[in-house]
Amino acid sequence: MHDISAASFTGLVDLASATLGGRALATSDDFFAAMDNLLLPGRGEFIEGKYTERGKWMDGWESRRKRGLDGGGGDDHDWCIIELGVPGHVLGFDVDTNHFSGNHPPFASIEGVAARRGTPPDALVGLPWRPLLRQVALRPSSQNLFAAAVGGGGGGPVSHVRLNIFPDGGVARLRVFGEVEPTWEPPDLDEDTRAHLPAGGAPGGQLHDLAAVTSGGRALCCSDAFFGPMNNLLLPGRAANMGGGWETRRRRGPGHDWIIVELGDRGTIDLAEVDTNHFKGNFPDRCSLDGIVATEGARMTDLIGSRAWIELLGQTRLAAHTRHFFGGVLRPHPPLTHVRLNIFPDGGLSRLRLWGRRHA
Repeated sequence: MHDISAASFTGLVDLASATLGGRALATSDDFFAAMDNLLLPGRGEFIEGKYTERGKWMDGWESRRKRGLDGGGGDDHDWCIIELGVPGHVLGFDVDTNHFSGNHPPFASIEGVAARRGTPPDALVGLPWRPLLRQVALRPSSQNLFAAAVGGGGGGPVSHVRLNIFPDGGVARLRVFGEVEPTWEPPDLDEDTRAHLPAGGAPGGQLHDLAAVTSGGRALCCSDAFFGPMNNLLLPGRAANMGGGWETRRRRGPGHDWIIVELGDRGTIDLAEVDTNHFKGNFPDRCSLDGIVATEGARMTDLIGSRAWIELLGQTRLAAHTRHFFGGVLRPHPPLTHVRLNIFPDGGLSRLRLWGRRHA
């Protein structure tokens, strides 16, 4: 089960997540614990009595103690540059010092820059970084949640962030919450997806997964997400295990479970994929799909109870541990803004893909 005790920014995406392709590129110092740990899932663990040849093993990024301006390779402070998994507008941060109590940094700041993916760290350093979070105090062994600086998130999308810690110390995890800025590059469709495209459908270069997190898709709300968070459904790739999907608790009363997804752009859907990968004894018995054309700024309560939902796919049987493709069976529909996936009566799904064409 996912960590339901961890605080988060609901409705926003962790742009730096390693699951989305985020990676730590360079640091002034990671003598005690590697910078790559910053982007791993979870909040980090502590193993009593575990040591390395450099000292106590820590699940995070930890620099050595500074001894003068030439003691650690970062002048008066340490830093780490991170390439976001997807570019986006940054709105908030979690600088998590979990298990770092006598060795956490007292202060931190964060900057951002827009650059091409793959830009070398040496070239990034010389670019005009802008402040996203001005220097703030950090609490030990805690989630430190901050809103992005006024003008930071509103200054356009960024592709890289630089975490500065003053003067040194350890941070378990960094989360960079925001809204994805899609690049809409031509997708690389796998053979199974291509094989199920309906005859006369959109050419591959015009087709996009409109629900994908990387396309700006968002899971807005759901009936239940006890065992797996709803945005897992929209992540790239196939989940490594059941924990990488969306899973509801066992329903003991009437009704069924559902999830509402806001598409990254208004569009029509040529092919839907519902993947029950890893769900063998707990997959839903059936699923259906509905779509809607919502007005900008529509309230969630109005959206949930609206009578304007259009049935795209009637109730259809699902199988365990299987990729299900629905192409020619989808009913004709106008360009949609949201899709509702219904599962009967409950269970878990690994991924939802909605391959379609964007409409201005």
